[in-house]
Amino acid sequence: MILDKVNNTLDLKKLTKEELKGLSSEIKDILIKKVSKTGGHFAPNLGVVELTIAMHYVFNSPVDKIVYDVSHQCYTHKILTGRKHGFLDENKYSEISGYTTQHESEHDFFIVGHTSTSISLACGLCEARDIKKEKSNIIAFIGDGSLSGGLAYEGLNNASEYGKNLIIVVNDNDMSIGETSGGLYKNLKKLRETKGNCEDNFFKALGLDYVYVDDGHDIENLIEVFSKVKDIDHPIVVHVKTIKGNGYKYAEDHKEDFHYVMPFDLETKKSLCPQSKENYISITNDYLIQKSKENENIVGITAGTPALFDTFRKVRKEKFIDVGIAEEHAITLSSAMASQGIKPVVALGSSFIQRSYDQLSHDLALNNNPAVILIFRSGISSIDATHIGVFDIPMISNIPNIVYLCPTTKNEYLKMLDFAINQNERPIVIRVPSDVVEDSIDKEYDFTLNTFEKIEKGKDVAILGLGSFFGLAKEVCEKLKEDNINSTLINPRFVSGIDESMLEDVSKNHKVVVTLEDGVIDGGFGEKISRFYSDKNIKVLNYGAKKEFTDRVSIDELYNRYRLKSDLIIDDIKRNL
Repeated sequence: MILDKVNNTLDLKKLTKEELKGLSSEIKDILIKKVSKTGGHFAPNLGVVELTIAMHYVFNSPVDKIVYDVSHQCYTHKILTGRKHGFLDENKYSEISGYTTQHESEHDFFIVGHTSTSISLACGLCEARDIKKEKSNIIAFIGDGSLSGGLAYEGLNNASEYGKNLIIVVNDNDMSIGETSGGLYKNLKKLRETKGNCEDNFFKALGLDYVYVDDGHDIENLIEVFSKVKDIDHPIVVHVKTIKGNGYKYAEDHKEDFHYVMPFDLETKKSLCPQSKENYISITNDYLIQKSKENENIVGITAGTPALFDTFRKVRKEKFIDVGIAEEHAITLSSAMASQGIKPVVALGSSFIQRSYDQLSHDLALNNNPAVILIFRSGISSIDATHIGVFDIPMISNIPNIVYLCPTTKNEYLKMLDFAINQNERPIVIRVPSDVVEDSIDKEYDFTLNTFEKIEKGKDVAILGLGSFFGLAKEVCEKLKEDNINSTLINPRFVSGIDESMLEDVSKNHKVVVTLEDGVIDGGFGEKISRFYSDKNIKVLNYGAKKEFTDRVSIDELYNRYRLKSDLIIDDIKRNL
């Protein structure tokens, strides 16, 4: 195997051009085998194998610094920079992160898992290099999908003013996670069709030098182009046309489905971790398809994550807007639409909503426009540090005017959707649970602002289980009965405010109050309860995540660390009674 000869980037430079082509085939086979077993970003990484080999063949990493945007296309980079064991040895698969991290290698410079950052980061590296009077190439590697993000535009605008070495490699496969949309992509299409020669050129219009590569899988041509731009004394864009999923036909034909995959069978192409037919994405889509037929003013909006509107966008295509990877625009757009009587429903991931704090606060909440925001993929999880979804409660629930709701069951979620869409008084955010829980009965719900629901009445101990942690609260309540402790069980529902009347009533005959939330405690829901009881003779125990970045830590370990297990919680309750 040619890869046996390559333990670092210096070894790569010793290979012949034919060996480099063979190496690219080997790496693709390795990626296909590894990702099919572990899951990960499949098509993005297959599409940049030759491109990555050529960059490392020409440039001198880590003196020359390559910054990957999102870094979901860094697998080949990792293989070539001393980490191939994490792709060859099944026992070491988990040792290597799916994203770049400077804690893993001197060839990585940032922990990156969000989009549109590479150009700004590269500009910063350029400034630092020049201040220190060093000599090196700085390369920003960005996909065409990431160019839709506002930070990419800011970075390009700044880069065009820069008078020294900066190389921006645009990997253009005519795809984001899903299909791209927007004026920029019309220009990129023109550039591809004219092999970079059309008069309209987005990058040149910004004052950037430009070169086009029509075949991003031709290693020899890529090496020639990179050799020409190496050590350049001004900013230049190297626009490279590639095929997402290259080398695996099924991924080339199903680019969106194979952007990120769970472990799957290479023969059947079917996931080895199949989801149940009903999940909260399907529940949301079924609801909105029907509701939008009843109310033509309902529109679904997302920001580069079209899978959240999987069936809605197909059945109600005219009611679906994908703004690209631009959460800030999605929120401000929805605010303006809501101001005119339209009912926008925006679906975003918890870790991605972070990009839009100012728009949530200034553009949406300050104007008090009744848009509906759905937050998916939230809560404590074993995911990598760049995508953990535990910070949305403190971030969103403390913005004035916004009502943040946390449903506990499917039926309650559907009722909250009805409430959010039918009201026109304020913006409503709903934290969508992960696991589907059915109600035993389909009851009516009253969503009077900041009213909690008392499920069971007891004394001495009151347990408030927020959203997806209501099941844990119920479990604690049932186990306490075994010790003849009949506790009060409460479903708070509202995370942005508290039910002072109910909390006051609880204080009369309870000694311990327990709050459970599937997010970081600092600034979260539990602290609101603690603050209410701060001048009262009652003990409050807050449970949730610590304020920390966790990276691929198992759920079981995290729940033990945070004492989020019924027996541990009960021990704490008994000790405080």
